[in-house]
Amino acid sequence: MSERPAPPPFWPAGVPLHVGALPRSLNEALRLSATRRPHHPAFVFYGQELSFAEFLRRVESLAAFLQHHCGVRRGDRVLLDMQNSPHFATAYHAITRAGAVVVPVNPMNMEGEIAYLCADSGARVAFVGAELLPRFAGVMPEPLAHVIVASYADEIPADTTFRLPPVMAESVLPAPLPAGAIAWSRALAETRAPLPDEVTQDDLCVMPYTSGTTGKPKACAHTHGTTLFTAIAQAEWYGYDDDTVITGFMPMFHVAGMQVSLNGGIVSGATVVIMARWDRDLISPLFMRYGVTLWSAAPTMVVDVLNSPNFDERAFDKLKILTGGGSTMPSAVAAQLERRWGLKFVEGYGLSETIAATHLNPPDRPKPQCMGIVIQDTVSRVIDPETLEEVPTGEVGEIIIAGPQIMRGYWNRPETDAETFIHRDGLRFLRTGDLGYVDEEGYFFIKDRLKRMISVSGYKVWPAECEATLYHHPAIRECCVIAAPDGYRGETVKAFVVVKPGETLDAEGLIAWARTVMAAYKVPRLVEFVDALPRSGSNKIDWRSLQLAEWAK
Repeated sequence: MSERPAPPPFWPAGVPLHVGALPRSLNEALRLSATRRPHHPAFVFYGQELSFAEFLRRVESLAAFLQHHCGVRRGDRVLLDMQNSPHFATAYHAITRAGAVVVPVNPMNMEGEIAYLCADSGARVAFVGAELLPRFAGVMPEPLAHVIVASYADEIPADTTFRLPPVMAESVLPAPLPAGAIAWSRALAETRAPLPDEVTQDDLCVMPYTSGTTGKPKACAHTHGTTLFTAIAQAEWYGYDDDTVITGFMPMFHVAGMQVSLNGGIVSGATVVIMARWDRDLISPLFMRYGVTLWSAAPTMVVDVLNSPNFDERAFDKLKILTGGGSTMPSAVAAQLERRWGLKFVEGYGLSETIAATHLNPPDRPKPQCMGIVIQDTVSRVIDPETLEEVPTGEVGEIIIAGPQIMRGYWNRPETDAETFIHRDGLRFLRTGDLGYVDEEGYFFIKDRLKRMISVSGYKVWPAECEATLYHHPAIRECCVIAAPDGYRGETVKAFVVVKPGETLDAEGLIAWARTVMAAYKVPRLVEFVDALPRSGSNKIDWRSLQLAEWAK
């Protein structure tokens, strides 16, 4: 794109300044890797290896089933609610091969959240892990006419030496299956060929949901082009090659795990080692058996592993890149990583709206607690959020971004798009809502948030969404949700609650109730009962004063 500033002298060695011509679609990228490395493992799952050729065959069969049996057509939206697994990867690429759009669902989402995603996306077909099927009872067989159900254990060798998570035993197909449900094995047995692949870079590919200040999640409409761009750009940045082995531990429904691991492996022909649920004690055996070279991790995962009595220091012998974001890596842990293994923790920055990275630290010259520098073909500036004028270097303002990875817009939200994008110098910039600054070397740093958002171990929690759910409790008169400091997670969710006259409620009871209606990471871990909530001059609840007081304690 036009007029990108000259790169700083520490631009990563060997990384081109521009991402070249992209494949026509994500599916073409898969075919290229399967043709080049047909027998190379694409995915490893607790000892089971799935080659690129076999993965492509399964994707084609499943895509054909979607088209011929479920009536899926180009542009249709299909829900995908599974743990990290070969099933997730196969379903994801089958949906896009069928010309449809992946709607990734957080496996922690509850019934009401799932119903909202169905209604908002207009999906009529879903892929679901068997352990999650009960949560779909209210949307079957309408609006979901077809729900393909998978049991993860069918991809694990009977003699596996790796410890399996409890979800393996929980993920069992019920007998009989409810109306509209279809066994994964039946769908995968489809023998008809899929329809000709006519998908282009401009077709929609995936719609990850992100919440906002309205309290209702919004879908970010990403094309094959935007999706391919960050997958390829990151693979170039981190130097993926034929010896690269990537972890698949970050949730693949989230853009970070989706792009660094799932699609990063597909576009580069690298192997992805998948863990369905996090288990720190599997790091050593998995890394040592498969020679992991890149670990994409939240800082809390790294702390977890280094504190495990079962950690074998030889596990990091082949590790070249340790990258992540979402929360800050403790300086003492960063120092230990560099001193013992020569590993620099490489932080990055991205959003659902940008389908992962817009800024990354150079692997050989990262700065701590830093977003990094802008990646290939990307422009980022810092502006005054009121005047929209660019501010000087070092001055705090709102970070805006333009580049090939920017979403087309929010699904069916033209009024929100009008507030989200600004045009200048021939470029379309996304307003991130994050406040930060750029230093004299071109590194960006976040200082605060223009938006209200809580980061719990990298998961984004939007207070307005939590509040809207808490107001359904019959004893709550008013509530306000804020971020509270947490030594392990970085931040945690705290609720201030005003109880209705005549009602009784305690923290334990409210937390237990919340766990039944919202994803676990959104549930308030701290509850404080108050007689009244502070108000602003316009009589709105003054959440900012509560949060400032909380962090000043």
